[in-house]
Amino acid sequence: MQVRISSNFAAAICLIVAVLISAKPLDAKDDILTTAAKNGSFNTLVSLVVAADLDDALQSKGDFTVFAPTDAAFELLPKETLAGLRKTKNRDQLKNILTYHVIDRSIAVPKHAPSHPLKSAKTLMRFTQFYNNAKCTTTRASIVTGLYPRFGRPHLRRNMVTIGEVMGAAGYKTTLSGKWNLGADKDTHPYYRGFDSFYGLLDGCCNFFNPRQPDPEYKGGKVRNFAINDTPLHEFPEDFYTTDAFTDNAIKAIDEADKAKQPFFVHLTYTCPHYPLHAKPADIAKYRGKFKMGWEQMRKDRWGRQQAMGLVSDAWSLTEGDSRSYSWESADQDFEDHRMAVYAAMIDSMDQNIGRILETLKETGHDKDTLVLFLSDNGGCAEEPGGRDPAKRIPGPKEDYVAVGPAWGWAQNAPFRRYKTWLHEGGITTPMIAWWPDSIPANSINRDVAHIIDLMPTFVELAGTKYPETFGGHEILPVEGKSMLGLLKGKQREGHQQLAWFWAQNRAIRQGDWKLVWDKLNPDKKWELYNIATDRCEVNDLAAEDPDRVKAMANDWFTWAEEMEVKVKPATQRQ
Repeated sequence: MQVRISSNFAAAICLIVAVLISAKPLDAKDDILTTAAKNGSFNTLVSLVVAADLDDALQSKGDFTVFAPTDAAFELLPKETLAGLRKTKNRDQLKNILTYHVIDRSIAVPKHAPSHPLKSAKTLMRFTQFYNNAKCTTTRASIVTGLYPRFGRPHLRRNMVTIGEVMGAAGYKTTLSGKWNLGADKDTHPYYRGFDSFYGLLDGCCNFFNPRQPDPEYKGGKVRNFAINDTPLHEFPEDFYTTDAFTDNAIKAIDEADKAKQPFFVHLTYTCPHYPLHAKPADIAKYRGKFKMGWEQMRKDRWGRQQAMGLVSDAWSLTEGDSRSYSWESADQDFEDHRMAVYAAMIDSMDQNIGRILETLKETGHDKDTLVLFLSDNGGCAEEPGGRDPAKRIPGPKEDYVAVGPAWGWAQNAPFRRYKTWLHEGGITTPMIAWWPDSIPANSINRDVAHIIDLMPTFVELAGTKYPETFGGHEILPVEGKSMLGLLKGKQREGHQQLAWFWAQNRAIRQGDWKLVWDKLNPDKKWELYNIATDRCEVNDLAAEDPDRVKAMANDWFTWAEEMEVKVKPATQRQ
């Protein structure tokens, strides 16, 4: 099976691994929970969120059995943790969870991709209508909270509870290794919002070889914030590479928990393959010359493979062109091939590291009965800081700062329109894949509609705990997602009445099979209406044929937007 290289996976791929390690009840004085509680480090599950690629990353098997604490250990726990544990007496509901969460990732299937040590698609469930928020920050906020993002900033507040806090209160040891991107103060820092330990980047992206190297002036000259727990890190070894370092930290967390016979929740979020395009020379060399077909042909090739895999409908039509793309014939083809070769090399390196983690799970005996999820923050990235002049830009080394640009960013989202930050299907579709031996229907395609806000309630149900009404003395907003545990088991569920999106003046709302989209680059400055059931690629705009539906859905979008603190025009001035 091949890794899918698509648009800038950007910032963070999350792999959540929750592993429950079995242990017999001990005497109170020897009980591991007792010791952990006394030390303030009680834990009962791990979420490991890792960046990985779709097909090959999801082949691991995870192992879990129940941890049986003694009553003495329970009495030493904080009240909130104790309350969570009392709600989860049926401990065998807890499952291993491995979630690969990437940014700037599309549904496209590439021809050239690195292999993975653990491969088998026979036990996978693939979701074709799983949605994100089109942007890493807002998507991350929804994954962490189970809520739509609030745009009044910050996205994370004290009236919201994080997945780390919920799982921690239910008895899990929580670790985050990688990208956070939701804040760095007492109210938003992961170390203060439910994660017992943190190692990684508090910003959205950084230099892969030296995270403290300032961004170039054309990117603002910012020095990125990298830390361990709440202590900034300023120096890194010569052979440092973020993808390797985040993996090292995650493996360490797994090994330590295994040796202590403690379950863990490790959240590993790679910055790969978000720009800047940084990769090791040996990995880059594997892919030079592999992308000389150009972006137009790459889209057609991927479209053909998607049809052969049954991922797309014969009724769909491949979209033609993009307003921000440009001609392959007039482009510097060596430079363009070089950009994608580095991008592929970044994924290759990430794939190698995912293999290391999966091997660790196997070596520690946690390679069976694991729920594995793969999802992306948004579609392919079309951003291009620094431009594309080969005389000025060099993809690959730490001295420069390059991105794949709008043509590749669009092509990577085949067959859909647009890309990251836009709200056509190319910007918000997540290539969600699930793997759960003996629980998920094998080799299946799930075409139900779901959204990243559904992950929190799904994990809560898996853990057998409850989403809190209050936490830390604060009233908590009700979760807005819906558990998709039934979908994972091949059952039906009542879906969302509507889903809605906003980012950077782009708007969208979906109700049933109908989707209304506002593209800020549309020269006509009007809403577009599509029947997603028959036209998922959004080729045939039906707005002129159904103005009443357009008006009603637009009004619903504005109602939602006001609730989400989006600054909108007065009703009399709206379109």
